[in-house]
Amino acid sequence: MVRIIEFCFLMLKVAIALLLAGMVVLVFGNVVLRYAFNTGITYSEELSRIFFIWLTFLGAVIAMREHAHLGVDSLLRRLPPLGAKVAILCGHALMLGATWLMISGSWTQTLINLHVAAPATGISMGFFYGAGLAFGIPAFLIILWDAFCVLTGRIDVATAEFVRDSEDQAVLDDHPTPSLAQPIAKP
Repeated sequence: MVRIIEFCFLMLKVAIALLLAGMVVLVFGNVVLRYAFNTGITYSEELSRIFFIWLTFLGAVIAMREHAHLGVDSLLRRLPPLGAKVAILCGHALMLGATWLMISGSWTQTLINLHVAAPATGISMGFFYGAGLAFGIPAFLIILWDAFCVLTGRIDVATAEFVRDSEDQAVLDDHPTPSLAQPIAKP
């Protein structure tokens, strides 16, 4: 099961890369066509917007799984373990509520706009609003799983990092700088 989940998230990363590449090609190609040939791709802006929305929501799912969203956990670090556990579970309950609102709102908007065509491409606007579902359902499951793991003790609240304090710290954590105790090997 773990391998299937890993494969799904790998495919999400591939989809994000393809969406970003599509955006670059569409926008750059449209700019070149407008300035060099006095023409353009009529659906470039609309498709780029749809690609960007899907890229953002899919990226948020990956960040949710990797606990890479920015946040402040200074209060949690000061609480005793039981208090931190209660605070984390309360926070997860609030996130589940907000995510449920996202899912239900996206579902409603998708159904309302299912038969509405986008002006330039003719793509169903339900696809546009479906990005909220593509974020909401996996995010709901990830939050639920994290809450279950905290509740059952699979995640130790004293050592777990549920958020990143800053983007700079995230980069340093991912790529530690060499210290004097570990000299850099030269080829």
